[in-house]
Amino acid sequence: MIRGLRGRLVSKRPGEVLVDIHGVIFRVLTSTTTFQELGEPGETIELVTHLQVREEELALYGFRTEGELELFLSLLGVTGVGPRAALSLLSIAPAERIVEWIREERIDQLARAPGIGKKTASRIVLELRGRLPSLGAAEAADVDRDLVAALQALGYTLQEARSAALQPDVQAAESLEERIRAALRHLAPA
Repeated sequence: MIRGLRGRLVSKRPGEVLVDIHGVIFRVLTSTTTFQELGEPGETIELVTHLQVREEELALYGFRTEGELELFLSLLGVTGVGPRAALSLLSIAPAERIVEWIREERIDQLARAPGIGKKTASRIVLELRGRLPSLGAAEAADVDRDLVAALQALGYTLQEARSAALQPDVQAAESLEERIRAALRHLAPA
């Protein structure tokens, strides 16, 4: 999986950028928030990314911060929210504010995003309230990304994988293999 890109910004237009990585040009779909934070063509940029594989296409989504990517992935886990709707929501405000709106159940604010009606906004609040990614650096650093990726490969959701990875006995295990076993004990108790 492509986890990030660092290269020269070739061009940008709302919703997407082209990034040259040693002669290979990647099309990266972005939120308006990320788009506005990028420099001008010719500058070196760095994005954290998510590659989505579908039957007919590969789509690469890029963000300036790990927190914005985590929120994007959490939104994709909500029933009825696809990549376009998630990008639309991330385009109306910074990720921290969207997390605040979800925690405070501010459905009207969420429903302002194109493609997100009140019904979808209510579903986002219902499914993500209490399970949102922490956008703070301290807690984000505590999450074992390799463990979360391994658990997701086994079919667990991002929220389930993050929750298991934060358990004290899982964090205390020394090797990745031991952490996976400990996390699986939390996810699939006998």
